[in-house]
Amino acid sequence: MYKARSIGFTALMALMLVLSACSSAPDAAPEVTSTPEQTQEPAQESAPAPPSPAPAVTAAPSPEVTAQPPAGEDPAPPEEGTPPTALEAASTVMKALKSGNMETLAAWVSMDKGVRFSPYAYVDTKRDIVLSRDELEKAMQDPLEREWREFAGSGELIKLTFADYYKRFVYDADFAGKAEVALNQGLGQGTTINNLNEVYPKDSYDFVEYHIAGVDPSAEGMDWRSLRLVFEKIGQDHALVGIVHDQWTP
Repeated sequence: MYKARSIGFTALMALMLVLSACSSAPDAAPEVTSTPEQTQEPAQESAPAPPSPAPAVTAAPSPEVTAQPPAGEDPAPPEEGTPPTALEAASTVMKALKSGNMETLAAWVSMDKGVRFSPYAYVDTKRDIVLSRDELEKAMQDPLEREWREFAGSGELIKLTFADYYKRFVYDADFAGKAEVALNQGLGQGTTINNLNEVYPKDSYDFVEYHIAGVDPSAEGMDWRSLRLVFEKIGQDHALVGIVHDQWTP
């Protein structure tokens, strides 16, 4: 009797354990199956794929890149035929004067007016000598002595060949290397009247002055030199029409 009860109690306990396991299984299943879904979905939202850098490069290229010519092509040549400014023209003329290159110098001379040589600041339109392009090209070899007005102070005639006049009243100092340069502005001023702007009005002419305040320090500035290159304005171009020498005079 007791044995039968014992067996019955044991079977009852086993049944209760089975029922308990069955009742707890549905609660555990969601925990196992829902975990991958819950961990996977937040991972997709918190770590989106980074955008590709390629559109940023192609959409906004730098100006330097777009300005370059296509591969295999040479860059465009610089613009040609731009007329020189008065200062640029004067620089070229001064180099020709320094080297004594008469061909280059003549190429800048006005074909219609030639170039007038004035030994001092005062421009004498009646007595100053004017040379044409052809005459200037051959002037260094020309043995002819011309009268270039009078020496300041003594009043003696300046009777010289062009080559000698050139050494005395054109390139008689290192204007190309040591001079102060100014456009349409006088730098040297002596006792001789300067009538340059009367003979060469500003609306039609430019002049570039090369000025050396002194050659010999012991002279205390009494040996200053100026050379004024006068250019006629022809549109935007310039033609040499005057070479005006100036210096200290008593």
